[in-house]
Order: sequence, then C-alpha cells, then structure tokens
Amino acid sequence: MFVPIVLYRIDERLIHGQVVLGWGSQVGPGRYIVVDDELAQSQWEQDLYRLGAGGVDTLFVSVEEARRRIQEWRGAPDRSILLTRSVDSMLRLARGRMLEGAKVNVGGLHHSPERTEVLTYLHLTHEDRANLRALAEEGAIVTAQDLPDSHRVDLRTLLGS
Repeated sequence: MFVPIVLYRIDERLIHGQVVLGWGSQVGPGRYIVVDDELAQSQWEQDLYRLGAGGVDTLFVSVEEARRRIQEWRGAPDRSILLTRSVDSMLRLARGRMLEGAKVNVGGLHHSPERTEVLTYLHLTHEDRANLRALAEEGAIVTAQDLPDSHRVDLRTLLGS
C-alpha cells in the first residue's frame, strides 16, 4: 500500500527530530519516502534512519525510482513525507514538471565553507540558489520553514530577489 505525499522537504539530515516530532506530529505520516541515490544502495545506513523514524514505515529509493513511482504514491489513501538530502535531488525529481503545484519545504541545509547563511537553519551555495530557482521554474512552490509553527519564507525573500 502506498501513501499520498503531504510534505516534500529538503533537509540534509533527512529523518531526525524536527521531521519526526515537529512535522510528523502535524501531518501524521504513515510513511517516510527518502529519495537519495546513495542511501538507496546502503542497507546499514537505511537501518540507522529507520531507528529514528519512530516505527513509521520508511522507504528508500533513488531519484529515478521516485520519478517512476511518484504518481502511484500521490494516489493512495494514506499520508507520506518525501525527503531529499539536497536541492539537486529534489530538482532532479521535479524535472519535466513532475512536482508542478507541489509545495516544497526547504528545511535544513547547514553551514559549510562553500555555503552562506540565508536563515539560521538554511545555508546555500550558488548552485543551491540556481537549483531552487529551477525548481520553481518546474512548477514547485518553494518555501523555507524549519518547523510547522515557524514563519514560512517564500523563495523570492530567500533569494533576495
């Protein structure tokens, strides 16, 4: 049985407290769908993430498999949270307007030498910025928000344009 997608989220930590306790308690997922090419091939890493999922069914797939199955997941009666570790992965999923009209939440990309701070929980590279613009051009509605009760920041404000 597959579940509709109630939250699309970009968060480099994937399944962690903010997702499980914050978002999970708000949207009540029956499944987490983790879209990540590397993680889809690593059973031991999948097992670690499942420990943090609080008993919720967790599926790990490549971007290509997610593209093949996304309509199937959208048409089911239960609820899912779809997670990617990077903006690039979400954009690859969205190509061809696959996420047209979907609300994509950017929730956690943290500090690294090549990233600059946009929000306390969001640091972006130049490539991330270009990919977020491209994601919006593919029809996704892109906002940043770390927790459900936090202020939602639209893409235009995020990118300062």
